[in-house]
Amino acid sequence: MAQTSIEIRTQGPGLYEFTDQAASFVRAAAAGADGLLTCFLRHTSASLVIQENADPDVRRDLNAFFERLVPDGDDPSMAWLAHTAEGPDDMPAHIKAALTAVSLSVPVTAGGLALGTWQGLYVFEHRRAPHSRQVVLHLSR
Repeated sequence: MAQTSIEIRTQGPGLYEFTDQAASFVRAAAAGADGLLTCFLRHTSASLVIQENADPDVRRDLNAFFERLVPDGDDPSMAWLAHTAEGPDDMPAHIKAALTAVSLSVPVTAGGLALGTWQGLYVFEHRRAPHSRQVVLHLSR
């Protein structure tokens, strides 16, 4: 068993890849063994996703979809929101995080992440302002 925390700095809405940091941690901690990596995001207005890491249009389109699905609180369609004290993007960010996940599990095979060819690990930032997001990586063997 091993655990660490990594920091992902975001610059507004979008997907921020951390596959390389997770893979480095697993290589050092797994020592060629099999196991399970759990990634846990310590925030409620961002989320974690496994997504394609080859074509940046996929990430752009995914972000655009969520922007259309859950617009900011200053959009007339969101006038029903009660939680508005932290800005017009805060409650929509919580909704987007609830629709995705704050925890992911990735199998580890022979000391490496068992991701598919085009899969990457991402923090999905839902807030407009820059943030420093903490991801806990936990390896069980």
